[in-house]
Order: sequence, then C-alpha cells, then structure tokens
Amino acid sequence: MRFALSCAALGLLAACASPQIPEVEPAAAIALPEDYFADARPPAGLEEAWWRGFDEAELDALVAEALARNQTLEAARARLAAARAVLRAEEADFLPTIDGDASLGGSIDSEAGGGGTFLDEASAGLGGVWTIDLNGRLSAEGAEALAGVEASEYFLADRRRLLASAVANRFVELRRTGARLRLLEQSADLQRQTLRIVQLREEAGLSSNFDVRRAAADLSRTLAQRGPLLLARARAANALSVLTGEPPAEVPEADGSEQIPDYARGPAVGVPADLLRARPDLLLAEADIAAAAARVGIERADLLPALSLPGFVTLGDGSVDGLFSQAVAGLAAVLGVPILDGGRRRAEVAAAEADLEAALADYRQVLLENLAEVESALVAIRSAEDRRDELATAVAESEAAFEQSNALYREGLASLFDVLDVQRQLIGSREALIDAEASLAQAYIDLFTAIGAPAEAG
Repeated sequence: MRFALSCAALGLLAACASPQIPEVEPAAAIALPEDYFADARPPAGLEEAWWRGFDEAELDALVAEALARNQTLEAARARLAAARAVLRAEEADFLPTIDGDASLGGSIDSEAGGGGTFLDEASAGLGGVWTIDLNGRLSAEGAEALAGVEASEYFLADRRRLLASAVANRFVELRRTGARLRLLEQSADLQRQTLRIVQLREEAGLSSNFDVRRAAADLSRTLAQRGPLLLARARAANALSVLTGEPPAEVPEADGSEQIPDYARGPAVGVPADLLRARPDLLLAEADIAAAAARVGIERADLLPALSLPGFVTLGDGSVDGLFSQAVAGLAAVLGVPILDGGRRRAEVAAAEADLEAALADYRQVLLENLAEVESALVAIRSAEDRRDELATAVAESEAAFEQSNALYREGLASLFDVLDVQRQLIGSREALIDAEASLAQAYIDLFTAIGAPAEAG
C-alpha cells in the first residue's frame, strides 16, 4: 500500500515537472518587407530545378553528377545518419534497461591424488533500471536530438544548394574562357591582317618601321592574354572535377561553338517571407535555435527531482546444484532531490539561456544577410542586362568604325594610330561583351541561390 501511495505521489510530481523548454519566435524582432525593393523580376515558369532554365544539357548532367557523387554531400549524409542514430538512442532512454550477469566459481584440492578442480559455486541474475521522465530531462534531450536531425537535414539541403550554384558558376566560367579564347584567335587574326598591311606599306615606302613595330606590339599584347585565359579555364575545369567527385583530368580544348548560356526561365522569386521556408541555411539556423532551447530545458530539468526505478532478479542459492532452486526479486524507487551545489545548476541554466539568445541573434543575422543577397542579385541582373545591351551596341559601332578606318588608311586619309585605336576599342568591346554575358548568367545563378530555389528536381 505504501509503495502504491508513493508511486501516486511521484506521478503528481511528474505532472507538475513538465519539460521547461522555452518557446521563441526567431523572426519576431525583424519586420519583413512585403516585397523586394529592387524591381527586376526574371521570367518564371520552370517547375524543375532552377539550372534547367539555361537549357544546357551539359550543365544538367554536371549538376546531376555532382549531387550524386560529391564528397561533401557524402559527408553530410553520413552526419545525418549519425544524428538519426542519436535520436533513436535518446528515444530508447524512455524504456527500461536490463542487463544480465552470471558467474561460476570453484576450488582446487591440493590433497587429492594428482590434484583436482571442483566447480561448486554458480549464480545468475538480471538487473536493470527504469528512468522516469519526472523532471522532463529525457523529453528535453529528445527534443535536442530531434533538432539535431533537422539541422543535419537542412545542412545537407544547404550543401546541395551551394553545390548546384558552384557547378553552374564553374560551368559559366568554362564557357566564358572558351568564348574569350575563340575571340582571342579572331582578334589576333585581325591584328595580323593589319600588321601585314602596314608591312606592305612600309615596303612601298608609305609607312615607317615605327608603324610596323606598333602594330606588332598590339598583336603581342593580345596573344599575351592566352596564358591567363588558359589558367582560368584549367581552374574552372579542375573545380568541376572536384565538385563532381572526380580527380582532375585533362582540360578540354576550347570548342569554337562554346557560348555563354542564356537564361530562359526559372522558379518564381516570391516575397521576402518565402525565405523563411526556402533557404536551407536559415532553416538550419532555426534548428540550432530549437536545439539551444532544448538545452535550456535540459539544464532547467536538473533543478527538479529525478526519479529512477532500479530492480534485480537473482537465481539460486549460490551453489551449482541450487542454481534454479529459488529466485529473489527486488524493486525500488529512487528519488534524487537537488539541495546544495554552490549555484552550479543555476549557472548552467543561465549559460544555456545565453546560448539561446546567441542562436537567436545568429538567426536574425542570417535572415538579414539573405534578404540583402536577394536584393543585390536582383539589382545585379538589371545592371548586367543594361551593361550587356550597351556593350552590344558598342561592338556594332566599333565594327563599323573599324571598317571605315581601314578603308581610310588604305587611301592614306587616316593614320595607323587611328586604325589601331579603333581596333583596340573593337577588341575591348567584344571582350567586355563576353564578360558581361557571363556576369548576367552568374547573376541569375546568384539570385536562385539566394532565394533558396530547389537544389534538385522534385
């Protein structure tokens, strides 16, 4: 009867000592705008992964290979498996633990003929303990483990987001260097033609050797750009190899047909509030808050009584023959009550609460940075589009001016300085146009990375 009354009293205590995990609203301190301030809105309509909006089969294949084989993702998947195992372990703490033991003993009779060993002792039993979640500590530990699983899931999703972005950016760089190398050959051919004209005019006595040297110097300056472009191309190719889980291989030759990919369509930008459920790194920061709040609950639980129910079962009377002759069982209730610890427990609660405040501040910082990334990406798209259009006009005008200057130079109505100056403008405008097209493609990549667009179809 007394045991039953004790259990009833402990049950009442357990009802009063529910988990004291604080509830917080991470984004409460930040007033999100209803829409982004930048007015650029790229076309939407693509239901699949955002990079498919470039309509490049090679890029699609590279991203798919990276998502399947990247070693950083493999490590994140392994950490997710570990977090799930920890959660299962925490859930198991709500159940009793039972261990068994057995022992055998004997003696040596030195007086027996030839000596002898006698087995005359044996025992077996079971022992265990059941920890009751009286103070809510087990529940808080389970909440922390669950937050760890969610954090690992969001970390994996964030790695996929960044991986797709990195592959797309390296792909654009590979295409950019290929286009620049092709342009370099075209520019060098153009300058060789100019150099040949100047040499012929020198032979005819119509130009000086100074003009020949100046034209040759322009050609050499153009050819000097080949080395840096090849290096940039090698770095992009090697980075793609690593991202796709492959060792670096021979850098592919620049294909004359390589073009900067044009963006066609992709996921809708949405509104700032969409970031709260789309950006994996923000969700990861939110999971970190949940884990910090659970740790506060764990430390607060240590201020309350703890209850465990140890028990045992012993078989036999200690002899071999009497191993199964009898069984003795016992069950107890152990209530631990914190009394005096010099303030240690309350200090640990204060430390956990401070860590929770830090996690909240980290979350808000990530949110602010995410909003800024989207705004900057939208402005970058508009700026890159304007720059591309103006440079396209500059290229067209420079081509016309170069044709005119060449014709005037042949007639002796323009100096070589005029021809070379217009030629430099034409080459520079063409180079800048390629770079602007690559910047526009990368601005789209940055935008969909910033809004947390899906990192894989479905």
